[in-house]
Amino acid sequence: MRKSSGDTDQIQENEGSIQLGRRRLMTMAGAGLAAAPLFGAMSSASAQTPGGTSETNTNIGESTIGNGPYLTEGMAAYSKTGLHRPMKLNRRALGPKDVAVQIHYCGICHSDIHTIHEDWGKTGFPLITGHEVAGVVVATGSSVSKHRLGDRVGVGPMVNSCRHCGECESDLEQYCEGLITSYGSKDLDGTITQGGYSRLMVVDEDFVLKIPSAMDLAQAGPLLCAGVTVYSPLRRWSIGPGQKVGVIGFGGLGHIAVKLADALGAEVTVFTTSPEKVADAKHMGGKEVVVYKDNADLSKYKRTFHFILDTAPYAHNLDMFIDTLKRDGTLCRVGVGKLTTPNEAGQMTIVTTRKNLAGSMLGSVRETQELLDFCATRNIYPEVTKIPMNNIDAAWANVIAKKARYRYVIDFTSPKTTV
Repeated sequence: MRKSSGDTDQIQENEGSIQLGRRRLMTMAGAGLAAAPLFGAMSSASAQTPGGTSETNTNIGESTIGNGPYLTEGMAAYSKTGLHRPMKLNRRALGPKDVAVQIHYCGICHSDIHTIHEDWGKTGFPLITGHEVAGVVVATGSSVSKHRLGDRVGVGPMVNSCRHCGECESDLEQYCEGLITSYGSKDLDGTITQGGYSRLMVVDEDFVLKIPSAMDLAQAGPLLCAGVTVYSPLRRWSIGPGQKVGVIGFGGLGHIAVKLADALGAEVTVFTTSPEKVADAKHMGGKEVVVYKDNADLSKYKRTFHFILDTAPYAHNLDMFIDTLKRDGTLCRVGVGKLTTPNEAGQMTIVTTRKNLAGSMLGSVRETQELLDFCATRNIYPEVTKIPMNNIDAAWANVIAKKARYRYVIDFTSPKTTV
């Protein structure tokens, strides 16, 4: 497997509205916001609680920045148009088990776009998205035992859960009804979580992952959502040698799915709507690559696959793919598009050959750590393109247009990354 260089400089801006949005951002940066500090601790002796009362916080373990609350900055969407503008925000003071993470990189996930565009329901604005975070520990609470100052760590789509339901006790906290996500969720203190398009996060240590020393931080972030989202079902259905696997879609999730399924020993066929991706798909592990359109003739592959992983985040014909499954085969959906345009599958397609239509969401903390270690050992990495923070809108436009190759990663270490 090849390791991405991750050093593409600029993104082509395709739409006038995106160019206008960037000009506005640059104007705001030039007005003085670019000179804002990385992050700063508010007075720890009399930190303000969310309710507005003053309290003394002594839950400090190790820190280079104090124990908070922390004034930081990020790029927020203020409406469903998706254009991003700078936003100042306070991250909570450290609790006993909290870890403060200085963010170096954050991947851009299609879920961020769906959320802001309200494809999955109403969104509260302003909102900072981003849940593929990689960075360094800069402060720990007094009871933190899993992470130390200076550790390379990651934060994925989950930042807390109820801890006591059947899902949590089974190490499947991604299915917890009380799950708190990295952005857009009501946190334990009643505030709304804000995500990783920012310079600093404060997260419970149990939801902070260790990034192996051999792994490039820029490539680690996408594994925390895109990676584990495809890894979890591949493990759940015991994919390995002797099995034929189909992967629908070859984008942020799909390209990692192909690499992982190939590494697990399966024979992989890639289905993509983008002819220009064929060479990449073969290079990354696809034995065969099929360029298709809805209602394409896939009779050549009838009853071929043991398992199909559907990563496409758009409505498309499922029956044509279900027909390519063997008896008792499974098509598992992990890509989710607009709820107003759902995919549909005919009943007879499933019933007549005892096929399974399944779904899977994210992966547990345990699975995510397992994936990070597996990828470091096997030298499997996402293909990433680094961008400065003020290119988010252009990157989103390219993701929607299927032009990403294959995951955009916001680089907070770049001199160009100003707000």
